[in-house]
Amino acid sequence: MPYLKLSSACLAYGHVPLLDHADFLFDPGERVALIGRNGTGKSSMLAAMAAGSGRGRLDDGEVWVQPGIRVGYVPQEPPFDADASVFEAVISGMGENSALLAEYHEVSHKLGEADADHDVLLERMSHLQHELEARGAWAYEAQAERVIERFGLDPEAKVGSLSGGQKKRLALAQALAVAPEVLLLDEPTNHLDIAAIEWLENLLIESGVTLFFITHDRSFLDRVCTRIVELDRGKLASYPGSFKEYQLRKEAQLHEEGLANARADKLLKEEEIWIRKGVEARRTRAVFRVQRLDQLRAERQARRERMGKVNLQLDAGDKSGKLVAELEHVCKSYGQRQIVRDFSTRIQRGDKIGLIGPNGAGKTTLLRLILDEIKPDSGIVRQGTKMDIAYFDQFRTQLDPNSTLSDVISPGSDWVEIGGAKKHVIGYLEDFLFAPERARSPVSSLSGGERNRLLLARLFAKPANVLVLDEPTNDLDIETLELLEELLQTYQGTLFLVSHDRTFIDNVVTQTIAAEGDGTWQEYAGGYSDWAAYKASLAREAPKQKADPKPVAKAAEPVKAKGEKLSWKEQRELESLPDKIAGLESEQVELSKRLEDGSLYQTDPAAAQKASERLAVIDEELMNLLERWEDLEARAGNPA
Repeated sequence: MPYLKLSSACLAYGHVPLLDHADFLFDPGERVALIGRNGTGKSSMLAAMAAGSGRGRLDDGEVWVQPGIRVGYVPQEPPFDADASVFEAVISGMGENSALLAEYHEVSHKLGEADADHDVLLERMSHLQHELEARGAWAYEAQAERVIERFGLDPEAKVGSLSGGQKKRLALAQALAVAPEVLLLDEPTNHLDIAAIEWLENLLIESGVTLFFITHDRSFLDRVCTRIVELDRGKLASYPGSFKEYQLRKEAQLHEEGLANARADKLLKEEEIWIRKGVEARRTRAVFRVQRLDQLRAERQARRERMGKVNLQLDAGDKSGKLVAELEHVCKSYGQRQIVRDFSTRIQRGDKIGLIGPNGAGKTTLLRLILDEIKPDSGIVRQGTKMDIAYFDQFRTQLDPNSTLSDVISPGSDWVEIGGAKKHVIGYLEDFLFAPERARSPVSSLSGGERNRLLLARLFAKPANVLVLDEPTNDLDIETLELLEELLQTYQGTLFLVSHDRTFIDNVVTQTIAAEGDGTWQEYAGGYSDWAAYKASLAREAPKQKADPKPVAKAAEPVKAKGEKLSWKEQRELESLPDKIAGLESEQVELSKRLEDGSLYQTDPAAAQKASERLAVIDEELMNLLERWEDLEARAGNPA
């Protein structure tokens, strides 16, 4: 029995249908990701599902929720009382018990104050305890305290004092405090750093909660989801499996859709020519052809074209000097806190640098030191020559909410110059998916994703040979992210990227500067995955080094045990392992080839799903066999 169901759901924004008689089933144990372009109505759909009764926020259709099911909902920007404590915010979703628990918590703290009227407070506490016991609400308090501790929050801290990442943790804690069977999350990774995102991934997977979420973080999608649901032109399409499997099937589907539309357009054109022939032809025309023409016209008019792609162009302008920046033994502190400690690096023209680290580690401070916007406490910073710097600010402070879109792009002019060619500002805005009629709209009317697109448009409207992108991926849909990646990969200038999107970092940067803690920064070749693999290898080596200290005379005897003879059964197992591994690797290659072109998903989706699941099993089996081989070889005294 499904937990939740949408039936013939209709929802429109103005004249644009966001949901067009859409149907959806959501079963226990699933972790479903909702994806789609910015502005397609994903958040509106999630809010309608959270309403969960009758027509909810839909214009038509129905949202059905299984009776008795608890649903937790975390919107993109959860509303909190800035003066409330973290504990009060967490319990605020517990219905009638919220006020009693909040008062009990307040009275408990007042009893610890020396000048408090303890008799009155004790009498009030006794009354509250009786009320809470009668309602069976003690379990709620215990649950609230558990999730606050689990999310690393201070229960007494005021909500208004929390950072963006802490508020996101608070919203998740509030939703989980009621122990929901279903959890609805809108962009849960926004404002979280990479470590927090990975922690959240593990939490959601291990908790076993049934999950429906919106995200543009492709690494998060691949790790967490068991099914992809795409909202495209008012319709919902379901794709079982990971995000990578979805991409293969979607590409094949769009190709088939394009061919079908081209055939329909060709037939319509031929029938339009036929019906416009001379008088003689009209006398003899068949009634069925006229009827078919009317049907073709109606189908063409009803067809909703897929939203176009952002047309990104970036002019690197004149080359900067070969040296962009050089830092020697640079240190920077704020008060007692060391942000950068004895850091040296040399950055040259064309380098693509990714800065990674937890929130508050000092990524922006290090970036400003490199760009010579602030001075170090000690050490030397040398700047390159002929640098034209363009800066993408994650807080969008460069956007005046009262300015129009055209004024943001080209103040006082109707033209922009890209790569030496002039282009009208309205046409340029269309490249970033802004309709002509919106060119005079104020910035304040834009959504978060649209503001990011506008900021990119402003950034790319001027030549720059040094590009600084501070969290550019927030609120951008997946297609735009992929196009931005392609643009940055071919960019001839120097790039500095601060991002928590692991896939984006991997696809763009060539080297990484990572925060190692206590103001220490270290350079690594490659992107986030390369850095993570290196750190994981160090973590694996550390226990071995502890367990195997430098050899001394007394340690010689245990070493002999390595050369002891294997049992007959173990020897036979060792001899058979290479053939087993080779067989699995051959099967792995064959299955990968079958899945590569995506055609199997069209002809036999069940076989494709089975092949994908088998690939995952093979990976696990290969890892186990290789570990077993290494163990047996080591025990036999052979080289591993």
